[in-house]
Amino acid sequence: MTSDPFEAFKASQREVWKSFAPLAQSTTPSAARLVHFAGVRPGQTVLDAGCGTGVVAITARRAGAVVTGVDLTPELLAVAKENAAIAAMDDIVWKQGDVENLPFRDGEFDVVLSQFAHIFAPRPEIAIQEMLRVLKRGGLIAFHTWPHELLFGRIFALVSRYMPPADPKPAPPSQWGDPTIILQRLGSAVRDVTFDRGVQVTAALSPQHYRHQLEQSGGPMVRVLQTLKDDPARLAQFRREYDDIVSEYFDRNIVRQDFLGDAGDQGVGPRRRRTAGANSLNRKSRLTPAQILGRTYGPS
Repeated sequence: MTSDPFEAFKASQREVWKSFAPLAQSTTPSAARLVHFAGVRPGQTVLDAGCGTGVVAITARRAGAVVTGVDLTPELLAVAKENAAIAAMDDIVWKQGDVENLPFRDGEFDVVLSQFAHIFAPRPEIAIQEMLRVLKRGGLIAFHTWPHELLFGRIFALVSRYMPPADPKPAPPSQWGDPTIILQRLGSAVRDVTFDRGVQVTAALSPQHYRHQLEQSGGPMVRVLQTLKDDPARLAQFRREYDDIVSEYFDRNIVRQDFLGDAGDQGVGPRRRRTAGANSLNRKSRLTPAQILGRTYGPS
Protein backbone atom coordinates (compact mmCIF):
# COMPACT_ATOMS: atom_id res chain seq x y z
CA MET A 1 0.00 0.00 0.00
CA THR A 2 1.38 3.45 -0.97
CA SER A 3 2.13 5.67 2.01
CA ASP A 4 0.37 9.03 2.33
CA PRO A 5 2.85 11.90 1.71
CA PHE A 6 0.64 14.10 3.89
CA GLU A 7 0.56 11.69 6.84
CA ALA A 8 2.52 14.06 9.12
CA PHE A 9 0.37 17.00 8.04
CA LYS A 10 -2.82 15.10 8.87
CA ALA A 11 -1.43 14.05 12.25
CA SER A 12 -0.82 17.73 12.95
CA GLN A 13 -4.36 18.56 11.82
CA ARG A 14 -5.80 16.02 14.25
CA GLU A 15 -3.82 17.59 17.06
CA VAL A 16 -4.65 21.26 16.42
CA TRP A 17 -8.36 20.69 15.74
CA LYS A 18 -9.06 18.60 18.84
CA SER A 19 -9.78 21.77 20.85
CA PHE A 20 -12.34 23.15 18.36
CA ALA A 21 -15.47 22.23 20.36
CA PRO A 22 -15.99 25.66 22.03
CA LEU A 23 -16.35 27.28 18.59
CA ALA A 24 -19.12 24.92 17.49
CA GLN A 25 -21.81 27.20 18.91
CA SER A 26 -21.05 29.73 16.17
CA THR A 27 -21.38 27.11 13.44
CA THR A 28 -24.71 25.72 14.64
CA PRO A 29 -27.01 28.20 12.79
CA SER A 30 -25.09 27.78 9.52
CA ALA A 31 -25.41 24.00 9.93
CA ALA A 32 -29.19 24.42 9.75
CA ARG A 33 -28.78 26.59 6.67
CA LEU A 34 -26.69 23.92 4.98
CA VAL A 35 -29.17 21.14 5.75
CA HIS A 36 -32.06 23.28 4.54
CA PHE A 37 -30.21 24.33 1.38
CA ALA A 38 -29.48 20.69 0.59
CA GLY A 39 -33.17 19.88 0.98
CA VAL A 40 -32.49 16.92 3.30
CA ARG A 41 -35.62 14.75 3.54
CA PRO A 42 -36.79 11.96 5.88
CA GLY A 43 -35.28 8.60 5.04
CA GLN A 44 -32.35 9.90 3.00
CA THR A 45 -28.90 8.53 3.80
CA VAL A 46 -26.64 11.47 4.64
CA LEU A 47 -22.88 11.68 5.20
CA ASP A 48 -21.44 14.60 7.15
CA ALA A 49 -17.82 14.69 5.95
CA GLY A 50 -15.59 16.35 8.52
CA CYS A 51 -18.42 16.30 11.03
CA GLY A 52 -16.48 17.80 13.94
CA THR A 53 -18.80 18.14 16.93
CA GLY A 54 -21.76 16.90 14.90
CA VAL A 55 -23.79 20.07 14.38
CA VAL A 56 -24.60 19.28 10.74
CA ALA A 57 -25.12 15.56 11.34
CA ILE A 58 -27.50 16.11 14.25
CA THR A 59 -29.42 18.78 12.32
CA ALA A 60 -29.80 16.38 9.38
CA ARG A 61 -30.99 13.63 11.73
CA ARG A 62 -33.62 15.98 13.16
CA ALA A 63 -34.83 16.40 9.58
CA GLY A 64 -35.47 12.65 9.48
CA ALA A 65 -32.37 11.49 7.62
CA VAL A 66 -30.33 8.36 8.32
CA VAL A 67 -26.99 9.97 9.19
CA THR A 68 -23.32 9.04 9.35
CA GLY A 69 -20.62 11.43 10.54
CA VAL A 70 -16.93 11.00 9.77
CA ASP A 71 -14.03 13.05 11.10
CA LEU A 72 -10.25 12.86 11.31
CA THR A 73 -10.14 13.87 14.99
CA PRO A 74 -11.30 11.36 17.64
CA GLU A 75 -11.69 14.05 20.32
CA LEU A 76 -14.27 15.86 18.19
CA LEU A 77 -16.11 12.60 17.49
CA ALA A 78 -16.38 12.08 21.25
CA VAL A 79 -18.05 15.50 21.57
CA ALA A 80 -20.33 14.69 18.62
CA LYS A 81 -21.48 11.52 20.37
CA GLU A 82 -22.21 13.50 23.54
CA ASN A 83 -24.18 16.08 21.55
CA ALA A 84 -26.19 13.33 19.85
CA ALA A 85 -26.96 11.73 23.22
CA ILE A 86 -28.20 15.05 24.61
CA ALA A 87 -30.45 15.40 21.56
CA ALA A 88 -31.68 11.80 22.06
CA MET A 89 -30.33 10.79 18.65
CA ASP A 90 -28.23 7.76 19.48
CA ASP A 91 -28.73 6.14 16.07
CA ILE A 92 -26.28 8.40 14.23
CA VAL A 93 -23.23 6.42 13.11
CA TRP A 94 -19.87 8.05 13.92
CA LYS A 95 -16.61 6.96 12.29
CA GLN A 96 -13.05 8.20 12.38
CA GLY A 97 -11.80 8.69 8.84
CA ASP A 98 -10.08 10.85 6.26
CA VAL A 99 -12.02 12.74 3.58
CA GLU A 100 -9.25 11.77 1.16
CA ASN A 101 -9.92 8.10 1.87
CA LEU A 102 -13.51 7.76 3.04
CA PRO A 103 -14.29 4.40 4.70
CA PHE A 104 -17.50 3.82 2.73
CA ARG A 105 -18.69 1.95 -0.34
CA ASP A 106 -19.24 3.56 -3.71
CA GLY A 107 -22.67 5.17 -3.94
CA GLU A 108 -23.56 4.65 -0.28
CA PHE A 109 -25.24 8.01 0.41
CA ASP A 110 -28.08 10.08 -1.03
CA VAL A 111 -26.52 13.30 0.29
CA VAL A 112 -22.95 14.28 1.19
CA LEU A 113 -22.51 17.43 3.29
CA SER A 114 -19.43 19.27 4.55
CA GLN A 115 -19.33 22.47 6.57
CA PHE A 116 -15.93 24.23 6.53
CA ALA A 117 -14.25 20.82 6.75
CA HIS A 118 -13.23 19.26 3.44
CA ILE A 119 -11.52 22.56 2.57
CA PHE A 120 -8.65 21.60 4.91
CA ALA A 121 -7.85 18.40 3.03
CA PRO A 122 -4.38 18.90 1.51
CA ARG A 123 -5.37 17.50 -1.92
CA PRO A 124 -8.74 18.94 -2.96
CA GLU A 125 -8.93 16.86 -6.13
CA ILE A 126 -8.76 13.68 -4.05
CA ALA A 127 -11.20 14.97 -1.42
CA ILE A 128 -13.89 15.90 -3.94
CA GLN A 129 -13.32 12.66 -5.85
CA GLU A 130 -13.96 10.71 -2.66
CA MET A 131 -17.05 12.75 -1.73
CA LEU A 132 -18.53 12.13 -5.16
CA ARG A 133 -17.50 8.46 -5.12
CA VAL A 134 -19.63 7.69 -2.05
CA LEU A 135 -22.58 9.64 -3.49
CA LYS A 136 -25.36 7.68 -5.15
CA ARG A 137 -26.32 8.33 -8.74
CA GLY A 138 -28.83 11.14 -8.58
CA GLY A 139 -27.51 12.14 -5.15
CA LEU A 140 -26.59 15.58 -3.85
CA ILE A 141 -23.46 17.13 -2.37
CA ALA A 142 -23.54 20.41 -0.45
CA PHE A 143 -20.80 22.30 1.33
CA HIS A 144 -19.82 25.54 3.06
CA THR A 145 -16.49 27.25 2.46
CA TRP A 146 -14.77 30.62 3.07
CA PRO A 147 -14.08 33.11 0.22
CA HIS A 148 -10.46 34.19 -0.17
CA GLU A 149 -11.24 37.93 -0.22
CA LEU A 150 -13.22 38.06 3.04
CA LEU A 151 -12.48 37.48 6.72
CA PHE A 152 -11.32 33.89 6.93
CA GLY A 153 -9.73 33.87 3.51
CA ARG A 154 -7.62 36.84 4.55
CA ILE A 155 -6.79 35.18 7.86
CA PHE A 156 -5.70 32.00 6.06
CA ALA A 157 -3.39 34.12 3.89
CA LEU A 158 -1.98 35.86 6.97
CA VAL A 159 -1.38 32.56 8.75
CA SER A 160 0.44 31.14 5.73
CA ARG A 161 2.90 34.06 5.75
CA TYR A 162 3.96 33.22 9.29
CA MET A 163 4.27 29.46 8.81
CA PRO A 164 7.42 27.75 7.52
CA PRO A 165 7.21 26.32 3.98
CA ALA A 166 5.56 22.91 3.92
CA ASP A 167 6.88 19.99 1.91
CA PRO A 168 4.73 18.67 0.37
CA LYS A 169 2.59 21.80 0.26
CA PRO A 170 -1.15 21.43 0.92
CA ALA A 171 -3.61 23.40 -1.20
CA PRO A 172 -4.77 26.65 0.46
CA PRO A 173 -8.24 26.17 2.00
CA SER A 174 -9.36 29.59 0.74
CA GLN A 175 -9.22 28.33 -2.86
CA TRP A 176 -12.54 26.63 -2.07
CA GLY A 177 -13.98 30.15 -1.79
CA ASP A 178 -13.48 30.90 -5.48
CA PRO A 179 -16.53 29.92 -7.61
CA THR A 180 -14.34 29.41 -10.68
CA ILE A 181 -12.09 26.97 -8.83
CA ILE A 182 -15.12 25.18 -7.38
CA LEU A 183 -16.53 24.65 -10.86
CA GLN A 184 -13.19 23.28 -12.04
CA ARG A 185 -12.95 20.87 -9.12
CA LEU A 186 -16.51 19.63 -9.48
CA GLY A 187 -15.73 18.95 -13.11
CA SER A 188 -17.95 17.76 -15.93
CA ALA A 189 -19.86 15.31 -13.71
CA VAL A 190 -21.71 18.21 -12.06
CA ARG A 191 -24.30 20.44 -13.71
CA ASP A 192 -26.68 23.26 -12.70
CA VAL A 193 -24.26 24.69 -10.16
CA THR A 194 -25.81 27.41 -7.99
CA PHE A 195 -23.97 29.82 -5.69
CA ASP A 196 -25.70 31.38 -2.72
CA ARG A 197 -24.51 33.54 0.19
CA GLY A 198 -24.88 33.60 3.95
CA VAL A 199 -23.28 35.00 7.07
CA GLN A 200 -22.13 33.49 10.32
CA VAL A 201 -21.69 35.71 13.38
CA THR A 202 -19.68 35.31 16.56
CA ALA A 203 -20.17 37.43 19.66
CA ALA A 204 -16.96 39.06 20.91
CA LEU A 205 -16.22 41.92 23.27
CA SER A 206 -13.41 43.14 21.01
CA PRO A 207 -11.31 41.91 18.06
CA GLN A 208 -8.71 40.90 20.63
CA HIS A 209 -11.27 38.78 22.49
CA TYR A 210 -12.19 37.11 19.22
CA ARG A 211 -8.55 36.33 18.51
CA HIS A 212 -8.05 34.96 22.00
CA GLN A 213 -11.01 32.62 21.52
CA LEU A 214 -9.59 31.26 18.26
CA GLU A 215 -6.13 30.92 19.76
CA GLN A 216 -7.66 28.52 22.26
CA SER A 217 -9.81 26.60 19.78
CA GLY A 218 -9.08 27.29 16.10
CA GLY A 219 -6.85 24.87 14.20
CA PRO A 220 -4.72 27.28 12.07
CA MET A 221 -4.31 29.69 14.98
CA VAL A 222 -3.06 26.91 17.24
CA ARG A 223 -0.42 26.03 14.66
CA VAL A 224 0.77 29.64 14.47
CA LEU A 225 1.11 29.86 18.25
CA GLN A 226 3.13 26.67 18.27
CA THR A 227 5.37 27.96 15.47
CA LEU A 228 5.99 31.41 16.99
CA LYS A 229 6.15 30.48 20.68
CA ASP A 230 9.91 31.18 20.82
CA ASP A 231 9.71 34.44 18.84
CA PRO A 232 7.59 36.85 20.92
CA ALA A 233 8.23 39.86 18.69
CA ARG A 234 7.06 38.05 15.57
CA LEU A 235 4.07 36.64 17.45
CA ALA A 236 3.12 40.15 18.59
CA GLN A 237 3.33 41.37 15.00
CA PHE A 238 1.12 38.52 13.82
CA ARG A 239 -1.46 39.36 16.48
CA ARG A 240 -1.50 43.03 15.47
CA GLU A 241 -2.07 42.14 11.82
CA TYR A 242 -4.75 39.62 12.80
CA ASP A 243 -6.59 42.17 14.97
CA ASP A 244 -6.46 44.73 12.15
CA ILE A 245 -8.19 42.30 9.77
CA VAL A 246 -10.85 41.30 12.30
CA SER A 247 -11.55 44.96 13.10
CA GLU A 248 -12.91 45.41 9.57
CA TYR A 249 -15.61 42.79 10.28
CA PHE A 250 -16.31 43.78 13.90
CA ASP A 251 -19.30 45.92 14.84
CA ARG A 252 -21.40 46.16 18.02
CA ASN A 253 -19.71 43.17 19.65
CA ILE A 254 -20.28 40.93 16.64
CA VAL A 255 -17.73 39.52 14.18
CA ARG A 256 -19.28 38.81 10.78
CA GLN A 257 -17.92 35.75 9.01
CA ASP A 258 -19.28 35.86 5.48
CA PHE A 259 -19.68 32.80 3.29
CA LEU A 260 -20.75 31.84 -0.23
CA GLY A 261 -23.02 28.99 -1.25
CA ASP A 262 -22.61 26.68 -4.25
CA ALA A 263 -25.22 24.29 -5.58
CA GLY A 264 -25.46 22.18 -8.70
CA ASP A 265 -27.00 19.19 -10.41
CA GLN A 266 -24.93 16.30 -11.62
CA GLY A 267 -26.65 14.42 -14.38
CA VAL A 268 -27.85 14.55 -17.95
CA GLY A 269 -27.97 17.86 -19.77
CA PRO A 270 -25.86 20.96 -20.36
CA ARG A 271 -24.11 22.74 -17.54
CA ARG A 272 -25.67 25.95 -16.30
CA ARG A 273 -24.52 28.45 -13.72
CA ARG A 274 -27.06 30.22 -11.53
CA THR A 275 -26.71 32.94 -8.91
CA ALA A 276 -29.14 33.30 -6.03
CA GLY A 277 -29.68 36.54 -4.16
CA ALA A 278 -29.15 40.16 -5.07
CA ASN A 279 -25.55 40.82 -4.01
CA SER A 280 -22.54 40.31 -6.26
CA LEU A 281 -20.42 37.25 -5.49
CA ASN A 282 -17.30 39.39 -5.83
CA ARG A 283 -18.42 42.20 -3.59
CA LYS A 284 -15.92 42.75 -0.76
CA SER A 285 -17.99 44.77 1.69
CA ARG A 286 -17.89 43.36 5.21
CA LEU A 287 -21.68 43.62 5.23
CA THR A 288 -22.07 41.32 2.22
CA PRO A 289 -22.62 37.63 3.01
CA ALA A 290 -20.08 35.56 1.11
CA GLN A 291 -19.68 32.00 2.39
CA ILE A 292 -19.53 29.21 -0.14
CA LEU A 293 -22.17 26.57 0.06
CA GLY A 294 -22.15 23.87 -2.54
CA ARG A 295 -24.90 21.62 -3.77
CA THR A 296 -24.54 19.15 -6.59
CA TYR A 297 -26.43 16.13 -7.86
CA GLY A 298 -24.92 12.80 -8.78
CA PRO A 299 -25.38 11.40 -12.30
CA SER A 300 -28.79 9.87 -12.89
